[in-house]
Amino acid sequence: MTITATPSVEDGCLMVGEKVVLTGVPGNVVVSPVSSGRAAFMGATSSTQSSRHVFSLGVLERGFKFLSLFREKIWWMIPRVGKSGCEIPMETQMLLLEARQVSVLNNETSSDLTTENTYILFLPVLDGQFRTSLQGTPENELQFCIESGDDNVLTSQSLEAVFINSGNNPFELITNSVKTLEKHKCTFSHIENKKIPAYLDWFGWCTWDAFYTEVSPQGIKEGLQNFSEGGRSPKFLIIDDGWQETVNEFQKEGEPPIEGTEFATRLVDIKENSKFKSLGSDDSCIDLHDFIDDIKGKFGLKSVSKSGYGNSFMFNLLKTSLILTMELKYPYRFVYVWHALAGYWGGVLPSSETLKKYNPKIAYPIQSPGNTGNLRDIVMDCLEKYGVGFIDPQNIFEFYNDLHGYLASSGVDGVKVDVQNLIETLGSGYGGRVSLMKHYQEALEQSVAKNFEANNLICSMSHNSDAIYSSKKSAVARASEDFMPREPTLQTLHIASVAFNSLLLGEIVVPDWDMFQSKHDTAEFHAAARAIGGCAVYVSDKPGNHDFKILRKLVLPDGSVLRARYAGRPTRDCLFEDPVKDRKSLLKIWNLNKLSGIIGVFNCQGAGNWLLKEAAQETSSAASTSSSTSCHVSPHDVEFLEEIAGERWNGDYAIYAFNSGSLSTMPKKGTFEVSLRTLKCEIYTISPIRDFGNGLLFTPLGLLDMYNSGGAIEALNCTMDLLGCTIKVKGRGCGRFGAYSSTKPRCCVVDMKEEQFTYNADDGLLTVKLQGECKLREIEFDYRGICV
Repeated sequence: MTITATPSVEDGCLMVGEKVVLTGVPGNVVVSPVSSGRAAFMGATSSTQSSRHVFSLGVLERGFKFLSLFREKIWWMIPRVGKSGCEIPMETQMLLLEARQVSVLNNETSSDLTTENTYILFLPVLDGQFRTSLQGTPENELQFCIESGDDNVLTSQSLEAVFINSGNNPFELITNSVKTLEKHKCTFSHIENKKIPAYLDWFGWCTWDAFYTEVSPQGIKEGLQNFSEGGRSPKFLIIDDGWQETVNEFQKEGEPPIEGTEFATRLVDIKENSKFKSLGSDDSCIDLHDFIDDIKGKFGLKSVSKSGYGNSFMFNLLKTSLILTMELKYPYRFVYVWHALAGYWGGVLPSSETLKKYNPKIAYPIQSPGNTGNLRDIVMDCLEKYGVGFIDPQNIFEFYNDLHGYLASSGVDGVKVDVQNLIETLGSGYGGRVSLMKHYQEALEQSVAKNFEANNLICSMSHNSDAIYSSKKSAVARASEDFMPREPTLQTLHIASVAFNSLLLGEIVVPDWDMFQSKHDTAEFHAAARAIGGCAVYVSDKPGNHDFKILRKLVLPDGSVLRARYAGRPTRDCLFEDPVKDRKSLLKIWNLNKLSGIIGVFNCQGAGNWLLKEAAQETSSAASTSSSTSCHVSPHDVEFLEEIAGERWNGDYAIYAFNSGSLSTMPKKGTFEVSLRTLKCEIYTISPIRDFGNGLLFTPLGLLDMYNSGGAIEALNCTMDLLGCTIKVKGRGCGRFGAYSSTKPRCCVVDMKEEQFTYNADDGLLTVKLQGECKLREIEFDYRGICV
């Protein structure tokens, strides 16, 4: 439900419905209703022209809780919660307020108190050539800042700077608001209107934490072989930083390293470096094409040579036949490679003979006060000093097209494009940051669409609204700072950041939770989060350093994963709590499968601290603790669960706890307590119980040994005859398949073959072992003659 009252200013107060949100609203603030009549834009006017304005919207009224998603540094957002305007940080890109309203319901026999929360959303957006962000002041004012990033792009007003909307469901509110903005602004697309890359449903491996820039063909082959021997082969591969031909002009041979110059390293050629050329007789590989062809042939689908057939009918027939045969054995392998939006961290080398055609020049980034107002970043500080080899924007599509065309001809299927927010600092002289980012985004997306199939693009280091609201086709983006295996205090921050950031990012892209390592102190914690995140599942294990016990809970033997339907997000009662620092809150993340819900509960307390200026100045750091923290969990925590329950739903749920293996039932608003120690988690599959008549209650749970058990369920129906009911479940995968049943069935049939099953009358857990290949199964439970 969305509140229909349009925001307005009355007697100097911003009113949303009957609530006063801001007081002391200045006279230069303008509120303009959106055509739908349920939302509005806020803006302001000035008597002077400037490339950067900071306007006050008024003082935030007491009584609200807030959630801010803001950029802690130029590349990434993190959440902050609070109750006062003075706590709202610079570079806030989403602000959600909660107001609690207690009402009395009177009837003939009693009066009951009920609480209904109202949520008010502020989204600072793009307004022409200007980009907006929010911030608080010590006086509890809420301000918005607009900036073009170019001293020659000036304005005295911004009338559509901040979008404001309200409702009773925060998730519907955010979704509806982003969809309204999509239609009104026409600068980006909602995730529902984008083509989703197929690789997301397959297990992957990224080379970064395995090798860093020392990645090599030999290392990649060794890693793929180790995975294969362990029975969980990746079906997509990201060759991260380290494959390109680059040069560091500032590091002289034989001299001590100069800190920071590695970030000024520049691209020399679009082709691969010497590590991927002419490896020698022991492990011969001529070039990138030969290497990728080799690994696809050994570990995935190998393409058919046209030699001797040309484009003839016989070639196409042979190719089709071979592909169909190979696909049964090896699902298609996707190979992505990494590059930066500017080519490399420090751009491209202007003196390179092969890159001169793109007219690159050295440009020096100009950071805005917002970039430096929270945490400065060493990469940007170094690039300010050494400069960036910046390609002429008129030639950027040609550069991407040449690069991607070469990669595609070498067998590469897609790209991960990093360091994107650098472009916001290079807008001076090019129409400003918004115009330049839009130009680069369009060129990138057009080149990817032209050279690769299936929208195979991963965006990274792109958490600025310039990129977010210019994303027309890009369907996947990293949702937080990197997974850092050597930083124990950042593990819980990573999980919490992605979950909260997905509230906004998940409306525009599929949030990428980044890789993790399966053999790591926090591997189980990260693996469970990926299972519930609705995201790609990929690791960055060093060759031979794997925990296949964990991987088998995430990945089926054929390399596919049980991906949930949406972006995993915090439950409603967690939105305004700090799961990292407040020492009392657990983080609950919810998602949906086709026929069930899923909740992950994570203890992120006591193992880290937010990387803010205030935290950095604290004398005591957050120490790890073994104490438990508790919370209550309810089926009600899973939003929209009733929408997938079906007409036979009896109002109750079966709840299966993954780690404990326990099964229980309860009504929608029932609750149970969960206690977890730091860096521990539990996952609950929550499945609506269906009533099939004659006392038969049933619901499928899925593959019990997979974190996201319910992701294996595709369909549920039943057939009735004079003898009773047969329940039919379509499920995929192999392993222990479970269901809740109030009655023991007469028999179980899988793919028309009767199978043994077990039934526990105490809790109703019904299990059958799915043998053989990972495929779609027809599972029948026959209750005829039992429930009639």
